[in-house]
Amino acid sequence: MRALVTSTTPPHAELADVPDPRPLPGQAVVAVNAFSLNRGETRRLATMEPGAVTGWDVAGVVQRSAADCSGPHEGARVVGLVNGGAWAQLAAVDTEWLAELPEGVSFEQASALPVAGLTALRALEIGGFVLGKRVLVTGASGGVGRFGIQLAKLSGAHVTALARRTQGLAELGADELVSELEAQGETYDVIVDAVGGPVLGAAIQRVASRGTIVSFAATTDEPVSYPTRSLFGRAPGAKLYGLYIFSELARTGTGSADLRRLADLVAAGKLDPQIDRVASWKDANGAIEALLDRRVNGKAVLVVD
Repeated sequence: MRALVTSTTPPHAELADVPDPRPLPGQAVVAVNAFSLNRGETRRLATMEPGAVTGWDVAGVVQRSAADCSGPHEGARVVGLVNGGAWAQLAAVDTEWLAELPEGVSFEQASALPVAGLTALRALEIGGFVLGKRVLVTGASGGVGRFGIQLAKLSGAHVTALARRTQGLAELGADELVSELEAQGETYDVIVDAVGGPVLGAAIQRVASRGTIVSFAATTDEPVSYPTRSLFGRAPGAKLYGLYIFSELARTGTGSADLRRLADLVAAGKLDPQIDRVASWKDANGAIEALLDRRVNGKAVLVVD
C-alpha cells in the first residue's frame, strides 16, 4: 500500500510503498479516505526514524472487520483513532477507538474529530458539570480550542476564549475574547489549557476554589511559575489535571462512544469541525508547513486520493 512516511528532508514527509497493516484480533482494517493533521504528530516528524508511518486521525470504510467480531461490520463508514499509522491507504484500528458514522457526516468532517474533538470533550468532562459556570479555553484558535468553545457553550457555560487571533471565535459561542491572561481578575471554574508556560502560570492564579485546570499541550518550553499560596491559599480544592488523550481513553474505555457522540453532534448541525484547509495527501508538505507555521485556523485535512 501507499503511505506518507517520514523523510530526512523538511517538512519530513513523502509518499512511499509500505507493507499492509497486520491487524490484531480486536482491530478492524480501515480503507482510509481522509485524515487530519495534528500539531503534535507533525512537530515530531523530524525526530522519527525515516520511513515510519505516523498519524492519529482516521476516517474511511471498514475493509475487514475485527477477527473477534467486535466493532463495525465490513463496509461501514467509520471514524477512528490510532496511535500511529493513520497516514496510509489502510490502517488497523482498535475497535474500542472506532465508531460508525451517522448519515450526513463526510469523511473530511469525521477525520477532524478524533484527537482534537476527543481532547476537548474529555477535558470538559474532567472539569465536571459546567452549566452556568465560567470556562476559560486557552489557545482557543487551535483545533482543540475551537471544539472546546462549542462543547462548553452547548453545555450551558459562560465561555472565555484566549487567543492571539480571535476572529470567528465569538461565532462559535465564546462570550468573551481576550488576547492576554493577567494573573489577577475573575476566576474560572474550568480552564482548558493548550499553551503551558506563563499562560498556565497565570491560569493557576485564576482558577476558582474547587475548580479544575486541564493541561493537554504546550506551545512553549518556558517553565510554569506561580506563587504557591495563590493556589492552595486562594483556591483551596482546585486541581491541575494532565490529559494525554491516548492514556485517557485507555483508562475510561469510552473512545468509541465518545467518537459517536461527537459525530452525532456534527450530523445534527450542533458542532462544526472547523476545517480550514482540505488538500490531497499528494500535497501533504504544503499542509504540514502551513500547520507548523500557524497558518491554519482550525483543522487541516488530507484526502487519500
